[in-house]
Amino acid sequence: MSQSPFEHAESLRIGTVDFVSPDEIKVALEIEAPESVALNAGGPRPFPRVNSYVLIPVDDGFLVGQIEWLTVERSPFPKRKGMQDFGLVDLPYPMRKMSLNPLGTLRKKTYKSNEEEEYSFQRGADALPSIGTGVLLPTEKQLRSIVESGERKRVKIGTSPLAGNAKVCIDPDRLFGRHLAVLGNTGSGKSCSVAGLIRWSLEQAQQESNSFPNARFIVLDPNGEYSRAFSDSKAPVMARIFKVTPDTESGELLLQVPLWFWNSDEWCSFTQASSKTQRPTLIQALRFVKDGKTEPAENKSHDTRRYLRTVLTTIQIEKNKGDPWGIFPKPKSFYEKLEMLKGDLEQELALLEWEELTALDNLVEYIEELCVPRRIPHAKQIFSRRDVDRLLELISLAHSAFGGNEGDTLSVDVDAPLEFRGDSLLRSVEATSEMLKVSEHAETMLIRIRSLLANTRMKSIIGDTEDLSLDEWLSTYIGEDSAKNGCITVIDLSLVPTEVVHIITAVIARVVFEALQRYRKLNTMTLPTVLVMEEAHIFIKRYNTDAENQDAASVCCQVFERIAREGRKFGLGLVLSSQRPSELSQTVLSQCNTFLLHRISNDRDQELVNKLVPDNLRGLLRELPSLPSQNAILLGWASELPVLVKMNDLPQSQQPHSDDPDFWNVWTGKDVDRKADWKPIADIWQGKSK
Repeated sequence: MSQSPFEHAESLRIGTVDFVSPDEIKVALEIEAPESVALNAGGPRPFPRVNSYVLIPVDDGFLVGQIEWLTVERSPFPKRKGMQDFGLVDLPYPMRKMSLNPLGTLRKKTYKSNEEEEYSFQRGADALPSIGTGVLLPTEKQLRSIVESGERKRVKIGTSPLAGNAKVCIDPDRLFGRHLAVLGNTGSGKSCSVAGLIRWSLEQAQQESNSFPNARFIVLDPNGEYSRAFSDSKAPVMARIFKVTPDTESGELLLQVPLWFWNSDEWCSFTQASSKTQRPTLIQALRFVKDGKTEPAENKSHDTRRYLRTVLTTIQIEKNKGDPWGIFPKPKSFYEKLEMLKGDLEQELALLEWEELTALDNLVEYIEELCVPRRIPHAKQIFSRRDVDRLLELISLAHSAFGGNEGDTLSVDVDAPLEFRGDSLLRSVEATSEMLKVSEHAETMLIRIRSLLANTRMKSIIGDTEDLSLDEWLSTYIGEDSAKNGCITVIDLSLVPTEVVHIITAVIARVVFEALQRYRKLNTMTLPTVLVMEEAHIFIKRYNTDAENQDAASVCCQVFERIAREGRKFGLGLVLSSQRPSELSQTVLSQCNTFLLHRISNDRDQELVNKLVPDNLRGLLRELPSLPSQNAILLGWASELPVLVKMNDLPQSQQPHSDDPDFWNVWTGKDVDRKADWKPIADIWQGKSK
């Protein structure tokens, strides 16, 4: 005879609610409640178990509670059912209690034609139970519905050991669209999880569409781990792999990030340019070299025109800063520049034609007029705005007389990726520093640029690549139309010199971001792309915001902070993988809406993770120090509820190359392939062979 619904519910009852608050519910377990294995829920199931789920009937369904802790309290008498003999003397009896975190509501959906019940889970509790409400074990169907409910669960990433091995699926729109952080200690399975998420998403997309996915993943790989993970010869997980020293026979490509991609901030951080003298000189030199004005002038007139353009720009900058009427010694410095300018221009007068002579002579006369009263000892050096405006007007007229035009001075965006050669930049910096009379201050900056251009390891990366255009680079590194050349780009940064690895990483990330910005502006829609940053704590590290001159690491972090804040609007998702979340930029970490947490044992890292999640979920995070490899906690926007997930298996050939060192087999001679032949390594290192 079948049970009635009330009898069935009573058979699943395990306890009674005796304390209720918005973030905690305490339950007194029945004496008859299972102690180790429950057999009344449709199949054997471990119970009670921390972080597993129970149900509490409420108005429109069941409140889902997650067990946070269990304890035993000594009760003065056992809880008996039915008639009790009050003449008996009861001995102390152990009563089991547990605390629940309310997660959401499980509601019954309409019956199917075969009368099979269906349930849907939704985060949040519309109603809390009252004291005395029964607490029930979920059935197998209900338990799976808790984990498997949700819209657009498209990609299976693992199973939940706490929910009867229910499938854990994610929606790529939620997972990648609002940024993902994969955090955990070394050896906890982070790299395999990242590789798996990419692989499983692409394979499912191909299966559903029956065609090659129009997807784009760009993996920035500082340790060279992912080459093996995506070295398959089959689509869609066949990657374009870029290395400093590629193996062309296996299809690897040369990593190229031309130096003309670098913007002014990246150049200034690399050269460590000082803000007062070197930075303005470098920026002006970049503007000249990108405008194509670095080669020797065709004649004297052209040379003078360029000089006047530099002077006009410099004085305009001085005016904007207010130096001519500022406090001492700024006006004195401005006066000294005028004296040097007058001397330089007087040397030009003897070789000029009539129109040029008149304009330049008027300028020299006015400079002399400004300088005469200031040559007197203890004279007042401050200039008026009228003086400076008139000076700019005469310089502009002289510039026009030599063939210049009004928009010629600042016509080029200094940060635009316009092609130029490294030696051209070097000459431009030298010429600009001479024009601005700061040659002695620019020498250290020139030394750094020369060392960059002379570095044999860097030549292949940032060297003069005249055969590589911007659109070719974007097609190769981001992907062609419909991703015809592949869905995955792996950029191996392992052999990029330390002094420029942050700059190279920043340039790649920034160019990808700005390309997608312009794509949306031109097409009024986004091109979904995912940027994966492995070892994120190295490249997205906290920095001192008060520092006057930002170093390369700070500039790199600022690029990723901008991507974290604005990337979603332009279709750029960010995936961070890190073993030290406490060292990450809080700006970037706070913008991640989904977290996949592997084993974390460091106290500081655990404390930070606890701050990122709601208070009532911290019970689940207590498992972080003891999580086995391949297990993780998925929480945030991509998951309807925080869930412990055992990630899908990846074959050895598809795993990133991040295995633990096999010391014992090497020591004992079981692995005979570990020969120490250092000669070819030394030759490659010293540039004697490739």
